[in-house]
This record gives sequence, structure tokens and C-alpha cells, in this order.
Amino acid sequence: MTAPASGEPLLEFLAVMRRLRAECPWKREQTHRSLARYLLEETHETLEAIDTGDLDHLREELGDLLLQVYFHAVVAEEEGAFTIDDVARGITEKMYRRNPHVFGPPSDDHPGDAAAVNQVWQAIKDRDKPRTSLTDGLPDTLPALLYAAKVLERGGSAPDQPADLGERLLALVEEAVAEGIDPEQALRDAVRRVD
Repeated sequence: MTAPASGEPLLEFLAVMRRLRAECPWKREQTHRSLARYLLEETHETLEAIDTGDLDHLREELGDLLLQVYFHAVVAEEEGAFTIDDVARGITEKMYRRNPHVFGPPSDDHPGDAAAVNQVWQAIKDRDKPRTSLTDGLPDTLPALLYAAKVLERGGSAPDQPADLGERLLALVEEAVAEGIDPEQALRDAVRRVD
């Protein structure tokens, strides 16, 4: 078993990224916008590593994904927008706020299972970021199955009598959501079995 994280490698990596940004011509020219494609690519490579179950590959891809987070943070730091500490502080505060069953005072009211915890999370998220429609806050760039599942999880529904292919697909996604199945992952797994 490995030792608990000390944080030192993260500080060293931040120094590496700052130096690369200062001394490497290619890295110095990058912007949030020019880096977006690499963030997407690394995200997909991380998903592939998860799907294959190869933990060495996953560790490597998580490193590449972390590179993207730090790269964007260093660019933002140079612009005076925010720092990696601001990123970490923000997500830490969010975890405290959205997990009262872990970080709140002891109580008999805490949710006892994963589904109840998820309901509390969603209620707090809705309070943090109120929405006026089922699609508020959902990026249009999400894969279609994931986008459909999120809308259905928020209370949307497929037509009772699906007429076209899109509506039939939506009905299948609704079936998956009702069964607690991630339709995006289910389809990826099925495609892998075709090979």
C-alpha cells in the first residue's frame, strides 16, 4: 500500500508548470481556448483507461488530466483571474457544503444510503444554482446519451408513444435511468463487445 498523499508532488508540479509556461515557447502561447481540445482528449483517454480496468494506464491518464487542470490554473494565475489554490479552495468548500452527512454536525437525519445521499446532494446543488428549465447548466456539448439522461434525471420524460428514432432512443434512455443504468457506459460496453 502506498503512503498517504503529502501534497509535496503537487507543489513541485505547480513549480514545473510555472517554469514550463515561462520558458517553453509553445506552452507560453497557449490560452484557455487553445487548450480546450487537449482537456477533451485527455478526458476521453481517462475514460478509456477506466473502461479497460488498467490501473497503470488510469494513473497515467489521471496525470495527463491533472496537467490540464494545472495548465489552465497557471494561465489564469498569470491573467490575475484565479490560482490553483482558489480552484482547490472552491472545490473543498463545495464538498463541505454538499456533504453535510459527513461534515455536518452528528444527526439522526443524515441519509443512510447512496440514493438518499444523492438526493441531498441534488437538493443542495439546486439551492446553490437554481435553474428555470431542465437543461439549465447542462453543456450542449455533452454526449447525447448523457445529455438525455441528465434531463430525464431532472424530471423530464420521453413521449408515451415515441414516433421517430430520436424519441425511441429517448425512451431507451428513460428505461436505463429508471433502472439505475448509465446509458452512455452501457452503450460503450456494448460497442466493445462487438469487436
